[in-house]
Amino acid sequence: MIEQRDLLIVPFPFSDQSGRKVRPVIVISNNLFNNHSEDVIVVGVTSNVKKERYSLPLTNKDLDEGKLFTNCIIKVENILRLERGLIIKKIGKIKMEKLQEIFLTLDKIIKIN
Repeated sequence: MIEQRDLLIVPFPFSDQSGRKVRPVIVISNNLFNNHSEDVIVVGVTSNVKKERYSLPLTNKDLDEGKLFTNCIIKVENILRLERGLIIKKIGKIKMEKLQEIFLTLDKIIKIN
């Protein structure tokens, strides 16, 4: 079963839809949604650690399960609804504190000014 906070490997599309790249993602949709949908909602993760306005660092200290082989960045603005059948594998689970950081950053992106 796929759960909120899971760190997965999936084919993630480029923003211009010109192709896809296999990369890690974090499940942000809650377990109620995940249990009743064929899809999950995820944010992208990259090893290109260039700090951007809506990115967050991700290190092994941020994981409850699994291991990263390099420090990464969570690209909170890269949100995707993904069909479960595209999931290649689960590689870990982030800590609740990191999920809360994701939602605080997401709020900055979508809140009404």
